[in-house]
Amino acid sequence: MDWLQEIEAIAIFLGLALIFGLALGYAAVRFRVEGNPMAEQIDKELPQTQCGQCGFPGCKPYAEALANGDSEVNLCVPGGTEVMIKISEITGREQKAMAQTAVEEKPKETAFIDEDLCIGCVLCIKECPVDAILGATKMMHTVIQQECTGCEKCVPVCPVDCIEMRPEQITVKNWQWPQPQSVTKERD
Repeated sequence: MDWLQEIEAIAIFLGLALIFGLALGYAAVRFRVEGNPMAEQIDKELPQTQCGQCGFPGCKPYAEALANGDSEVNLCVPGGTEVMIKISEITGREQKAMAQTAVEEKPKETAFIDEDLCIGCVLCIKECPVDAILGATKMMHTVIQQECTGCEKCVPVCPVDCIEMRPEQITVKNWQWPQPQSVTKERD
């Protein structure tokens, strides 16, 4: 007699799961929220550093402002001119000079933590927008170099100045030919 009650209980749970599954499926189709497709396309082109250098809290809000026409196309400093050109093509707006540009282009830098000086305050972990810093309270921290975007947000919050920005090490995997120098020839 016990096995009949077990089968009955299983059948009831399966029936409820089926009913709730169908209800959730219907709700997902019926109450779907459509996003702005232009904002999604712009967001895919942005570097996803979430650095806030554009004045927005992350790449997604900046993409939404661009799609709505509430922002300029030249505010993404980490993306540089390349991303600005792609954004202007997507939005159909004219290209502009970058809002903030360094005097000379420097190589990509990533954060490096001197683990001997680190006191484990976790302020850098809280500040990192891409979770590239590993560590625990009162334990040493380290940076996952492949994940670090070089936004430099972790540097000013460190109370013992154990974080520094270092150029990315050149390896066989990331080496690139140098850009050719432009030569202007005078024609007679």
